[in-house]
Amino acid sequence: MAPWIILGTALLFAAFLLFLRHLKQRRRERIMASSLTREQRATVERLVPLVRRLPPPVRASLEGKINLFLDQITFRGQNGLEVTDDMRLSIAAQACLLIVNSPVWYDTLRNVLIYPSAFLTNRDTHDGQFVHENSHATLGESWARGPVILSWDHALHGGLDAEDGHNVVIHEFAHQLDGLSGHTNGIPLLRKGQAYAGWERAMLDAFQDQVERVQNGEPTLIDPYGATSHQEFFAEAIVTFFERSRAMRDQMPALYEQLATLLALDPAQWH
Repeated sequence: MAPWIILGTALLFAAFLLFLRHLKQRRRERIMASSLTREQRATVERLVPLVRRLPPPVRASLEGKINLFLDQITFRGQNGLEVTDDMRLSIAAQACLLIVNSPVWYDTLRNVLIYPSAFLTNRDTHDGQFVHENSHATLGESWARGPVILSWDHALHGGLDAEDGHNVVIHEFAHQLDGLSGHTNGIPLLRKGQAYAGWERAMLDAFQDQVERVQNGEPTLIDPYGATSHQEFFAEAIVTFFERSRAMRDQMPALYEQLATLLALDPAQWH
């Protein structure tokens, strides 16, 4: 085949790929510009009352991202669970709160698995000579590049109670947000102009204080599970940021400021 034919074919193929990418981007923009139906909006407000506090521009953005999430994600019921529209909307609304004002997206996530309630997972433990397999009751899991696995009982309760400091959906999607950097380690992709030095200082100081309080049996604003590791502390800090925002702003101002910058949100000001 003549070189000019090969070159022409390659250029046509590249142009075709660019055209497909353009169509995909246009479709994505149309979905994000769309609104929920009246019935869907009522369902979200009923199941995730936190969204009622959002400023109008943020609520509009959230609805578009919920629609994009629903378009991208397949929800798969486990152990005989039949997935309903209420389940999809509740989980999508909570997941999209984290990125409602952010340019990042859950690009690699395609599946959310939903169990009726807490589910058993196997964990291997080592005692120096032998490996033991143990089963643990789990409320949620987040895997790199997906899937996210959730207990519906706990996902529902977490959405309904916006002030108890417990939310399995926000927790697991905080791990997804954390993992967009390539590593789930409590160091997410920061916003443009957000310095890693300031992030590291605020997070490490707060984490160390959390660990010391848990070890001493003292009460903590952030769930004690956050003392487990840096990535778990990040996930629980995100939950506290949304559900106990004013207390976090008052008691942990440096951490609150970093999270507010990361997410471009200020929930302590929401009414």
